[in-house]
Amino acid sequence: MKKSLLAICLATVMTGACLAGCGSPVTTAPSGASAEEPKTEADKNVDTSTAPEGESEPAKDGASDIKMAWYGFSGYPYHEEVYKGVEAFAKDSGIEVLKYMGSDVAQSAQNEEVEALVAQGVNALSIYPADAAGANSLYEEITAHGVNVVNFGCATNTPTTASFTVGTDVKQAAMDAAEELIKMMGEKGNILNVLEVLEDPNTAIRKAGVEEVVAKYPDVKIVQEVGGIKSQEEAVQKIETALSSNAGNIDGIVCTGNTASIGMALTLPDYYQQMGTDKHIYCIGIDTDETVVKAINDGTVDATVAQNPYAHGYISCALLQKLGEGKNVSDYTFVDTGVVLVTKENSADFSGDLDAKTKEIMSNLDSYFD
Repeated sequence: MKKSLLAICLATVMTGACLAGCGSPVTTAPSGASAEEPKTEADKNVDTSTAPEGESEPAKDGASDIKMAWYGFSGYPYHEEVYKGVEAFAKDSGIEVLKYMGSDVAQSAQNEEVEALVAQGVNALSIYPADAAGANSLYEEITAHGVNVVNFGCATNTPTTASFTVGTDVKQAAMDAAEELIKMMGEKGNILNVLEVLEDPNTAIRKAGVEEVVAKYPDVKIVQEVGGIKSQEEAVQKIETALSSNAGNIDGIVCTGNTASIGMALTLPDYYQQMGTDKHIYCIGIDTDETVVKAINDGTVDATVAQNPYAHGYISCALLQKLGEGKNVSDYTFVDTGVVLVTKENSADFSGDLDAKTKEIMSNLDSYFD
């Protein structure tokens, strides 16, 4: 009989991991996460049959000793999207996966929480590192005790004892977004660069990517940068303020985070109602929240870069399964799950391209091992 997922809820003061079991896969959000995340176009169309033939059987004998955990952060829609892939993996493989949602993106807190999980017997960990450099000390400690580690969504600095990172090439995705925006702008004008959580290692990488592209165009400049966005309310407030203080002087907006992109989509209709539609501000975001996709179809937002969070969850766990079954890997490997530029033309069917990439990686999973 297939095992189900467990939820582990983070307490305000952490003295140990609280593993909360249930009789079916987790359907309610843990502490700190919203109970209902909006469904994206990708969710509606996603094909969950990403595992190769024969993968949807109970756990193999070689995997019976695997005790797997998935560690994400609450309050971020991306992590909830990743978890959908984790749930599908658990259903297909029959391997139980413990869900843990940290509430504080701080390496010290993550260290304590992961150590508590390991003390409970976890020996396979899919994790979003709180700090790309600082997480390596934690990984060295736990891998020395036989724990296999696979990053999802964010790579740790190398050298690292993580075996893999499964995610998006975040710098390239940010650069692609900036290039597309500048092309829309006719290679001239002023850009508002909207960043998210400054503590997130990916934020600095995305910032550098956008700036690197802008530097190639002498007639393009970043007129203002806003960051430190942790909620949709903050995103709306900060984007509104930036638009007001640069009235008529912004030609394009690039948002390289999900929450910022939603904030942009929510802010622009009011902006155009107040300022008129004579001047269109070209806009590009990241991820495919339904608010952003609707804004694209309405013509308010021009495009967004769709990541493959389902694959980040599914494939990171599948790699841990292979490691637990005795597969070896000599060198750390980054597994790029691909992105798709979403515009009005492909907003209804872009998820097919991401599904195809997921299936391609899964069908060749053994090639990542010795």
